[in-house]
Amino acid sequence: MLGFQLTSAHAPVAHKAAPAGAVPNGVHKRTKVRSKSKKRDKDRAVKFIAETQDAMIQTGPTYKLPGAEKYIKSRMDLPIYQARVKLLLEISKAPTVIVVGETGSGKTTQLSQYIRDAGMDKGKMIACTQPRRVAAVSVANRVALETGCKIGSKVGYTVRFDDTTSRDTALKYMTDGMLLREAISDPKLSRYSVILLDEAHERTLMTDILFGVIKGVQKLRPELKVIIMSATLDAAKFSTYFDDCPVLYVQGRQYPVEILYTIEPQQDYVDSVFVTVLQIHQDEKPGDILVFLTGQEDIENVGALLQDASEKLDPKFGKLVVRPIFAALPPEQQMKVFEPVPKGSRKVVLATNIAETSITINGIRYVVDTGLVKAKTFNPNLSVESLMAQPVSQAQARQRTGRAGREAPGVCYRLFSEDLFRTLDSTTTPEIVRCNLASAVLNMKAMGVDDIIHFDFLDKPTTESLRAALMLIFSLGALDASGKLTTLGRRMARFPIEPQLAKTLISAERLGCVEEILTIVSMLSAPSIFFIPFNKREEVDLSVMKEFASLYGDHLTYLNVYKAYRQNKGNKTWCKDHFINMKSMKTVLDTRGQLAELCRKSNIEIRSSSDTDNIRKALVSGFFYNIAVLQDDGTYHPVSNRTEVALHPQSVLKGQKPKYVLYHELVKTKRYYLRVATVIEPEWAAEAAPTYFARTIT
Repeated sequence: MLGFQLTSAHAPVAHKAAPAGAVPNGVHKRTKVRSKSKKRDKDRAVKFIAETQDAMIQTGPTYKLPGAEKYIKSRMDLPIYQARVKLLLEISKAPTVIVVGETGSGKTTQLSQYIRDAGMDKGKMIACTQPRRVAAVSVANRVALETGCKIGSKVGYTVRFDDTTSRDTALKYMTDGMLLREAISDPKLSRYSVILLDEAHERTLMTDILFGVIKGVQKLRPELKVIIMSATLDAAKFSTYFDDCPVLYVQGRQYPVEILYTIEPQQDYVDSVFVTVLQIHQDEKPGDILVFLTGQEDIENVGALLQDASEKLDPKFGKLVVRPIFAALPPEQQMKVFEPVPKGSRKVVLATNIAETSITINGIRYVVDTGLVKAKTFNPNLSVESLMAQPVSQAQARQRTGRAGREAPGVCYRLFSEDLFRTLDSTTTPEIVRCNLASAVLNMKAMGVDDIIHFDFLDKPTTESLRAALMLIFSLGALDASGKLTTLGRRMARFPIEPQLAKTLISAERLGCVEEILTIVSMLSAPSIFFIPFNKREEVDLSVMKEFASLYGDHLTYLNVYKAYRQNKGNKTWCKDHFINMKSMKTVLDTRGQLAELCRKSNIEIRSSSDTDNIRKALVSGFFYNIAVLQDDGTYHPVSNRTEVALHPQSVLKGQKPKYVLYHELVKTKRYYLRVATVIEPEWAAEAAPTYFARTIT
């Protein structure tokens, strides 16, 4: 039994927002001098349209759909509906507006529809970006239901390797990365009249770059409307960055949430989660539980413990129905978190930070917060990307707590002390100051941003990180000595993959193995190919790998997995027996098809080769930075930084000691590991990058 203490705050945990349309003190609104009569006419027109939205909703195509009445009522019940008049008036006056709306206010699904119905689209598309593909897809599907159309007609989405839009699309939901890619071919983003950047508080790498890019676009196209949306952010900072633009607040429906802290620090948070969930299930009133964990391994571990415990519980307590959700989980399994459970049962959702704001799950009354999140941190000096569990920010903790009070009063169990909460950072550290910037810099160069160092970032990355990214893409041949994009660099930028993978794919043409490299690149770009339950991992890992293993390492093992999958025609039983994630393999097929099409458009000849040397040489051409040499003590040293590292435990090369290996990435968990490794010959590196290697590696 864990000991908890009640916080002194019983009020709703989400920040108390000002009324919609209000502007906080110190944040100035930009206004234009205009004729009073013209201004009055415009205000009246916008207000008239806004006030007839309910009629438009009821007479629109949604009303004709079976069961559409529930969408009409739910749309009108959303807090943002009452604020639509002021929102549209303010949006009509300013080029950029910040909308801060509590989770559940309806801003994500409704505001784009209001803008379209008010005629602000001016015959062009409205774009709404999301940091995560699952959010872009789910929001688009919801809006399509509400507007009575099929995905791909008036409403569509675009995520990496999946585009459902058409010529008829008016509302386009997309990941921030896809809008950035569009800016490469269309620097003015001329297809859009309004762009909404949602979940801005998450400060993803792509979103932060979009901020600067769109500011530049507005200088070329002053008529472009930009709306920054968030559940919580530093409004004053964003307003200052966007030329003192107005900040509008929309209140959500937030019920009181009691916050309970642990009396003592928890050393084993997995065990603490397990105990707390059982404690809630046996002692508390009905209501589903949302648990925030760090990643797939934790989720599978806790899930196995809870499922086992549920079978042994006294029947009077009812069953615990465990529903996981994390990025690598197949989408059809992700959707199960939204499904109701049998009467008398209690649903337990085990989630990563994806459930903080990107999705909303009905029925949650209890939140269990570990206070941890997994985040990538890149060390430019060592070229090492670490994926480690670290404390959340206070803003994240508040968002998590608020999920318990969406529909009724709730309780949040924080598995840390109140004293520790006070020491947390107030906001989340932006990705742009802690991540590898190579892909972002290549895309920015392709957009025509010549001076990366002095680009208008909201939070500027370290000079070391920017220089490391520039040096990498220069070494790959994507930049010339003056920092301009080369012909090779432009070809690389056409592919929505890491620069090293793009270089590998282009180099494969010369070596006659584009067919094989397409497969390997697609396998590396997909979520986890193997889906092995945590409780079977030790017994299954080696046997699964052995069947597909290549003597040359992991890249060619992936190639063997793909070939076997195709030979068995993606058979469901075969996939299950071999612990193959069917949805990930479908993603591989889709990705491969789109990359092949891009190859054809780039005049890259797609040929096949059984020569494993050529396949590995192609990999070296893109990943010569990522070569490690075996040392006398049995460890490896990367040639780029001489850090002591080891082969990843899941590598098929584990237990072998090849002298030279190429690796996909260097990651740090409990120690430094080479992830996805392949045996190479040292002279290949000198051939691929003679300017980088003055002599053959020894």
